[in-house]
Amino acid sequence: MAMELDGGITRHGEGYEQVEWNILGQRYFPKADCESAFAFETNSEPGQFVPVHVHPTQDEFIFLLEGQLELKLDGKWQTARPGDLVRMPRGIPHGYFNKSDKPARALFWVSPARRLRHLFETLHNMTDVEAVVRASAEHEVDFLPLEAND
Repeated sequence: MAMELDGGITRHGEGYEQVEWNILGQRYFPKADCESAFAFETNSEPGQFVPVHVHPTQDEFIFLLEGQLELKLDGKWQTARPGDLVRMPRGIPHGYFNKSDKPARALFWVSPARRLRHLFETLHNMTDVEAVVRASAEHEVDFLPLEAND
């Protein structure tokens, strides 16, 4: 992680420094990375999701670009559509789910960056869900029990 933001443009369909991650089958592209914020694009196919979890040290945002996401935010279901901004304060449980029949694409960012980029580097191509949960906890992302996703 750079301490200061590197000025410039991260092009559509590309990751910052040409990086792309496979996070449990979803394609993630880092878009900007510095101490104060970390931004990344997610591409979620129908049926893909990230279970309910908590960032105790980061505020997180989602700007939906394409498709639709169902969000479970603080125990309540909500729907995000293109152009919507989802605000997820630190310490509040949240998860996102593509329950539609079309892909969803969104820009996410967290502030401050903390260790999220390192977490994604660690999770790249991991398939063991229990190992993902353990690695996430080591990087300040705490998953809730599975029933939190109902």
